[in-house]
Amino acid sequence: MPILEKSSAIYDKRLVVKKLFARQQHEGFGAVVRRSIGRFEFRYFDPFLVLDEFSVSAPAGFPDHPHRGFETVTYMLEGEILHEDCEGHKGVIREGGLQWMTAGKGIVHSEMPSSNSNGITHNKGLQLWINLSSKHKLVEPSYQEIESKDIAETEKDGVRVRVIAGEWNGVKSKICTRTATMYLDFTLSPGSRISQPIPFHWNAFVYVLQGQGHFGDSKLQHSAAAEHHLLVLGLGGDRLEAWNGSDSGLPLRFILVAGEPIGEPMVQFGPFVMNTQEEIDETIDDFENFRNGFEKARHWKSQAASALGLF
Repeated sequence: MPILEKSSAIYDKRLVVKKLFARQQHEGFGAVVRRSIGRFEFRYFDPFLVLDEFSVSAPAGFPDHPHRGFETVTYMLEGEILHEDCEGHKGVIREGGLQWMTAGKGIVHSEMPSSNSNGITHNKGLQLWINLSSKHKLVEPSYQEIESKDIAETEKDGVRVRVIAGEWNGVKSKICTRTATMYLDFTLSPGSRISQPIPFHWNAFVYVLQGQGHFGDSKLQHSAAAEHHLLVLGLGGDRLEAWNGSDSGLPLRFILVAGEPIGEPMVQFGPFVMNTQEEIDETIDDFENFRNGFEKARHWKSQAASALGLF
């Protein structure tokens, strides 16, 4: 999808130009996701490929699968997920924690509910796929992992912000991004509001996690949205205005994500994202023949998936 046209040159605030409800669908092994970006009517929002709000309960999950050419950002909202890969990396993403994985030239991994989840039956989170430019698509795989207690967080005037990537009011994230990205988790108490700067030419969206809020311009045009809704923000402004005008007394929680468009051709085949069909064909060949980044996947099976008898 091309960069959306400017909403209006006279506005300094970003207006909502598309609203989507993320319907449930099945993915992986018995997992349920609410996909907003990456579904048939909204395939690509440069540089964002997929946004899933996922829910998994053991033994469901996302067993061994490959990636190449992009990054995955996993942000746990509830419970925890065990991650393993063919390079030998293994760990747990716990509630409130973050994993920023650069798949680069190739990785095969699994994401399954942890066996040490202390009786937690619902494991929920967000996974965002971010495209990489051609110069970064074949870098070595790498991880940035941050526990909940180490994520930059601040609160002011009834607004609490967790800074996943970028910065807010001088508070900066520890995450380094290859594709310039801002990722903020806002919680607004009733009656509170924000006016959040967004780089003028970046594509941006909101995804509502809890409550109901208003987004746009309080004096001219705004859109109300409740949980599980994605709001695409048009260009033509340098900030998002949002507020919690609820009479219910409930907080409003949403993520605001913005990124600098890459502006390159994009061809996707499932978990592989490259610039041309020829590169996709080469990727499939590399994966099937365990080479050029997939060598260690030849004899690897994840412990979590193997314990369930999936392989």
